[in-house]
Amino acid sequence: MKFRKSAETISPELVDLRRRLHRRPEVGLHLPETQATVLAELADLPLEVTTGRALSSVVAVLRGGRPGPAVLLRGDMDALPVTEQTGLPYASTVPGAMHACGHDLHTAIVVGAARLLSAVRDELPGDVIFMFQPAEEGPGGAEPMLAEGVLSAAGDPPVAAYCLHVSAVFPRGMIFGRRGVFGAAHDTCKVRVLGSGGHGSTPFRTRDPIPAACEMVLALQTMVTRGFDVFDPVVLTVGQFHAGTVDNVIPSTAEFSASLRSFSTPAREKLVRRTAEVVRGIATAHGLDVEVDFERGYPAVVNDVAEAEFAAATAAEVFGQQRYQWLVNPKTGSEDMSFVLEKVPGAYLNLGACPPELDPATAPSNHSADALFDDAVVADGSALLASLAFGRLALVSDGSDGGQGGDQGR
Repeated sequence: MKFRKSAETISPELVDLRRRLHRRPEVGLHLPETQATVLAELADLPLEVTTGRALSSVVAVLRGGRPGPAVLLRGDMDALPVTEQTGLPYASTVPGAMHACGHDLHTAIVVGAARLLSAVRDELPGDVIFMFQPAEEGPGGAEPMLAEGVLSAAGDPPVAAYCLHVSAVFPRGMIFGRRGVFGAAHDTCKVRVLGSGGHGSTPFRTRDPIPAACEMVLALQTMVTRGFDVFDPVVLTVGQFHAGTVDNVIPSTAEFSASLRSFSTPAREKLVRRTAEVVRGIATAHGLDVEVDFERGYPAVVNDVAEAEFAAATAAEVFGQQRYQWLVNPKTGSEDMSFVLEKVPGAYLNLGACPPELDPATAPSNHSADALFDDAVVADGSALLASLAFGRLALVSDGSDGGQGGDQGR
């Protein structure tokens, strides 16, 4: 089934949708305006549409004209708490909010895929679930949508799940995939060192938490380089450190927060355990107390090996082999599509969206207030997702599935 030409036909409408979404970004679990826009875009399509109870999600099911299983296509809708500095004519009009990660493109891409597949509904050998998700940037929208039954929206669970994520620093139109681990798990550690304060001139009368907290930060970096296999790496970054109010007062507490990233379950569990052991040991050595709290975040994004191969073959068929590239290493960013891929074999892909006038090596990255995404790629994204859904269902329909999706790649 060829969708590329049809996608080019509706490209102006999809670009217009993307830019309308870009002007009105919303952050978090509750995106009422974005949800209303998506519902309006889907209203004239033959879809079974439901909305979330605990969040502003949209789930739309397209029933194929021929019997078969279901496939899920996911697009995230939320923005970031960033003040836009791009100067675009369609820049954010909402103070302190910006689609700095390209989720406005993702939403338009999945709407486009819904239109393309609806146009061939009679030929579709199965059902397609369109998952429009809030809160990917936090606190996480995939888990609530799973709890509300997105995987059973069409009846039986889908046989495969796919999504695209645009990149502001990958060449425009290039598609990137990976077998197995694609992205890192992410957890957060918050440390509070408890001492007793006093006058800066008499530190011996206090239990100063600042030197111990500083020692903890340095020791954690050494722990990473000396305690973990470089071929199963972890990343620990202390991004916040707070202590004291003025230079001549020793505070009673010092606090810092760190992000923890890992690529395997054993490394993830060890990183959490060793981080707690290191900070507690240093606190004891200094005669201090310490509170250590972990917030479990997203697990690693793991592509099913067979589905990653299928996605690569589909991208090459639709756009030519020159447009597809395998990533050598996983990405260190995290994504809550990981929760879906824990339950359904699938593939997570990157789509390059760096504007042609910029050098991908120096262009502002995703999450930057200056990030720019070329929305000319929206039509290609829609064509690819539609091709993946139709092609995957066709594999089952013609009996050539061959165990597709059986290997979770973990």
